Amino acid sequence: MKHNLILTLSLLCSLTFFGQEETQVFSLQEAIDYALEHNRASINASRDIEAAEKQKWETTASGLPQIDATVDYQNWIKQQVSLLPGELAGGEPGTFIPVTFGTKHSVNATATLNQKIFDGSYLVGLQSAKVYLEISQNAKVKTDLEVRQAVINAYVNVLFSEEALDILNKNLAVLQKNLEETTKIFENGLEEEESVEQLQITLSGIESQLNNTRRLKVLAYQMFNITLGLDLNTDTTLTDDLAMLTEENMDLGILQADENIENTIDYKIAKNDMVSKELLLKLEKSKFLPTLNAFVNGGYLGFNDEFGFLRGDQQWFGTSLFGLSLRVPIFSSGMRSASTQRARINYEKAQTDLTEIEQQLKLQIASAKSDYQLAMEEYENKKKNLNLAERIETKNETKFFEGVGSSFELRQAQTQLYTAQEEYLQAMMQVINTKAELETSLNTVLIN
Repeated sequence: MKHNLILTLSLLCSLTFFGQEETQVFSLQEAIDYALEHNRASINASRDIEAAEKQKWETTASGLPQIDATVDYQNWIKQQVSLLPGELAGGEPGTFIPVTFGTKHSVNATATLNQKIFDGSYLVGLQSAKVYLEISQNAKVKTDLEVRQAVINAYVNVLFSEEALDILNKNLAVLQKNLEETTKIFENGLEEEESVEQLQITLSGIESQLNNTRRLKVLAYQMFNITLGLDLNTDTTLTDDLAMLTEENMDLGILQADENIENTIDYKIAKNDMVSKELLLKLEKSKFLPTLNAFVNGGYLGFNDEFGFLRGDQQWFGTSLFGLSLRVPIFSSGMRSASTQRARINYEKAQTDLTEIEQQLKLQIASAKSDYQLAMEEYENKKKNLNLAERIETKNETKFFEGVGSSFELRQAQTQLYTAQEEYLQAMMQVINTKAELETSLNTVLIN
């Protein structure tokens, strides 16, 4: 009996242990590193590079020797009849003798080697495959930059909700204590009922914000999990602190960072587009050139009136052939010329687009620097405002309970404090997010 009880308890403990999900713990950098490996968009971007590498080899291999083999088997169910003049066999002139030629069964096995000797489109294809691979690689870098920024935003949103929840709980505890004390004073006839009602209004607003923040916290964690490539409801814990991250991201040096537009990923992608349009123009031009291909084949023919091709005494007749195929384009009624002109127009458009993107990127970087500088200035301002709001609220609370301040003044001070707290948290979040946006625009962060 005792043995069975111990066995049952052990089984229950084991089931409980395996039923619990393992908690995932992340610092911000660990979250970024994890997402770059497991985020679904980043995974697909890596697959695109692999596909581009296969495409490059596919294009290269199309110009290398190609060998094909065919085996044809024929069985004349009813053989074709030919007519010969009768006089060939001693018959009367004008008569014909029906005869059949060949055997009822035949097999023709042939192997052919084809080789391009000159083809302008193949040379352009080789260049295009290289550019296609570069496009995929640049797309992967852009995806990783966007994933990094998304992880930072999601991480900060979680920290924001945690900090906001903590502040609201503290505010709620203070308000509940104030309401309890004010109610007792009112019941003793030393305070007006309006004072109690003012605190009840403030308390009700805090409770509503608290409930909403709890819901937002759940959504923030779910968004964070999705961004990292985790299951939606994975239990995750963040180790960094919002205030610490804010101080780490206060970097005036980045405002002096090199603004070499050609190093930005968007410029590289736009340049890839221009080069691809140039290659399409070359492809259309190559259609005016002749193509030359060579082939060599060899095979065996077998004939029999019965199917006996697998026997050792079957007789086989060998064949072999070498040939060249030259194709010279002469006249296309202007079709090739129109295609070339269209490709040239698209190439010129891509050149113009590249110039436009260059100007837009300069403006984007300047705007990102301005936003980041503003965010740092706002952070310092909101930090000072919070200290002032805390002092004002403390003074009004003291005055209220000493009987020299009104409940309305206390509520105003409390509301001002709550607004200052929220603005301070938003200012910290804005510093981190605008820094990440600037780094993405400059492409200065290292992508692993």
